[in-house]
Amino acid sequence: MSLKTLLSTVLLIIVLSCDETPKSTFYTIAYTSKETGTIEIYSGNAEGKSTIKRTNQSGGYVAWSPNGKQFAFYAKYDDRKTWSIHTMNIDGTNRKRLTHAKNKWDNVPDWSPDGKKIVFARAYKDLNGIWHPEIWIMNADGSEQRQITSLRGSNPYFTPEGSIVFSQEFEDKSSAISIADIDGKNSIRLTHNNGAKEWHPDVSPDGKQIAFMSDKDGNFEIYVMDIDGSNQKRLTYNDVRDSMPSWSPDGSQLIFHSKTDENRDVYMMNKDGTEVKKIISNVGQAAWLKSIQ
Repeated sequence: MSLKTLLSTVLLIIVLSCDETPKSTFYTIAYTSKETGTIEIYSGNAEGKSTIKRTNQSGGYVAWSPNGKQFAFYAKYDDRKTWSIHTMNIDGTNRKRLTHAKNKWDNVPDWSPDGKKIVFARAYKDLNGIWHPEIWIMNADGSEQRQITSLRGSNPYFTPEGSIVFSQEFEDKSSAISIADIDGKNSIRLTHNNGAKEWHPDVSPDGKQIAFMSDKDGNFEIYVMDIDGSNQKRLTYNDVRDSMPSWSPDGSQLIFHSKTDENRDVYMMNKDGTEVKKIISNVGQAAWLKSIQ
């Protein structure tokens, strides 16, 4: 090979290497908005741009399937008295209603790591006015629905290993973050901030940390802790309600909601609470797809 040919080959390799595009995380955040007058699901990038409307009927609290091809969400019926879990493709097609329990609030769905099951919360008052916060599980097509009877709570979320992290509800209406096996056995309480309300746990992609919201310091803020409940750390310090954290696919950042009486905006920050910035205005219930697309 001549020197000229060798140099040309090396240059081509360098150009190709520089031009190699990393996997895009362009459409990685889904959220809800009332832009059209009803709550609809949208998706966009981490800069809050290039949004795409995904639903043509009301839908809320979106959860991505592990492969990023479907959403699970809830919608309301019977003058908002019945909430039901749905799935659909991310382009808005193949919408399916999976639960039909009348006068029950089925909400906050999450997919198992293999995409075969969906866990969700069900809440309702009985004829005596007693509140029942339940956790249910079903196949992703809606079949074989059953209550995980040993768990009393809401906001269930799968770990990468298939355990369930959830908000354990107590009779005094306080709550704590707990973890249990998928069948409800071996439940362990992770937080012990008596009297606090602690909701919406979200597990990091590597399964080592949990982000959650808590009012233990008097106002709802975002916290993070190790999967065993140790090393709890407060990340936000605001005089408004901060809620519903969601991890980035690489586990380096979190998005969360910051709500005032007038606005509900989505912010992004590093996992240590630094570099906080607003990315989307006047939207809600944002969730980050947990895999690189």
